[in-house]
Amino acid sequence: MGFSSLAPGTDEISTTLPVEGDIPAWLSGTLIRNGPGSFAVGEREVDHWFDGLAMLRAFSFGSDDSRVRYRNRFLETDTHRATQAGEFAGGFATGETTLRDRLKAFVIGEPYDNANIIAERVGEKYLALTETPRRVEFDSRSLGTIGDRQYEGPKPSGQLACSHLQRDPWTGKLVNFEIEFGRRSAYHVYEMDAPGRREHVVTIPVEEPGYMHSFALTPRFVVLTEFPLVVDPTRALKPGKQGSFIENFEWKPERGTRFFLIDRERGEVIASPRTDAFFGFHHINAYETGGSSASAEGIATGSNDGAGADEAGSPIGSNAADRELVIDLETVPDAEALGAASLSSLREGEMEIPGGSVERFRVRIHGRANATVDRTEIYGGATSLPTASPARWCREYRYAYAQGADQPMTDWPKALVKVDVESGEVEEFTDGGNYLGEPIFVPRPDPNAGENGENGTDRVDDREHRFPVRSGGREYSEDEGVVLSVALDTEAEHSWLLVLDGKSFTERARAAIPHAIPFDFHGRYFPELS
Repeated sequence: MGFSSLAPGTDEISTTLPVEGDIPAWLSGTLIRNGPGSFAVGEREVDHWFDGLAMLRAFSFGSDDSRVRYRNRFLETDTHRATQAGEFAGGFATGETTLRDRLKAFVIGEPYDNANIIAERVGEKYLALTETPRRVEFDSRSLGTIGDRQYEGPKPSGQLACSHLQRDPWTGKLVNFEIEFGRRSAYHVYEMDAPGRREHVVTIPVEEPGYMHSFALTPRFVVLTEFPLVVDPTRALKPGKQGSFIENFEWKPERGTRFFLIDRERGEVIASPRTDAFFGFHHINAYETGGSSASAEGIATGSNDGAGADEAGSPIGSNAADRELVIDLETVPDAEALGAASLSSLREGEMEIPGGSVERFRVRIHGRANATVDRTEIYGGATSLPTASPARWCREYRYAYAQGADQPMTDWPKALVKVDVESGEVEEFTDGGNYLGEPIFVPRPDPNAGENGENGTDRVDDREHRFPVRSGGREYSEDEGVVLSVALDTEAEHSWLLVLDGKSFTERARAAIPHAIPFDFHGRYFPELS
């Protein structure tokens, strides 16, 4: 049921959901989730879960804590219109590609617009994103599609774009990268101010670009984790039919995994250490230790014209040596999970793949072009879609949240886990055998936000100042808040919205959704959309 298209008549609903239990009065905002709503292409279907047609789902919380407002709607994109006509030529992992298809994707830059991965806010615009530079703007209230949205500034340079842009909580800037394929392939890293104006940071030439679904960010560094799943662009441009887009990539473990450490201020790669080969979809969080904490405080308080300072008092970016970056990742041994996500395998229960382990990578920068990587396992159980509190992005934190399952995974996750990344202790939540989706932590708002300059919330892209910069502000601990997740009840044939208490990791409330929601990808909680 989780890998089936929506039932007829449920593709556009707007209703209120009665709540069982207790939703905290302070929870006022909207969770917008993105993911497949249909797998149909005329009389056929797409081959892969990743190619399901984008549908937005919104859950709004307000003054009436006994009800939740729910609505869902397909994105009206070129891809959606083509599938309605039975003309879908292919996507991320569906169908064969001709040379013309690959020229469009790799050279001409006419990517597909099935923006089914996540929703984000860029300036005043709300965008649905996928792994191409086609960004689809939508109305945050009605979920109606507005159309393609391009950022201001330099035009997109790549044919692939990371869907998981990162928000610097100290400056409000958005950071992302694109991948350019060609005879001279490259990674292009850029930053954007709040209105969405792009500024180029660095271009990194590479011979064989890697597939990277996310990246790490700290106040001082961008870190691209290049797994050895790479493509030879010249091979992709040979005549004749070939497999789908992702089938052009090849697993080359002998390359190892490389970390590109990019100094944001100087706009250059200062080191690119390698470690053993592994793969991963999602970075959980990253932060700096040593003098970096002073740098972050400098940014927050505006010292040195907002540039910050290192331990020696030098402007941030002037000397990036002798630093340590802590990068937490969900890792698997190889890229087998990509093939295992075909609809035929998922529907037939043929998974048996390693679930993601939570691992910590300490990258020590000893000097220019000199860095080492230490790798430690925090939790070896199977996880997927890990998240952390937005109040702790880009800084030291304690808790990660994820889907949980047996290791190796033989079924879709039926648990959520709360992982203490300091102690390795794990708490688990289950819901009577229901399948559980990505957990989104919403921190309890700091009552002093906006009044306490020490909190630095004026630097955070949160117009209502309700997300504290530090661990729940001075009033609350890091896990003071709620965890939102969507559960699929296959016996009752509908889904539930679950509200868990962040500290006890037990159910606080639930609301029945009037239909079954196919398994989706990612959500984002917007406190300003109350």
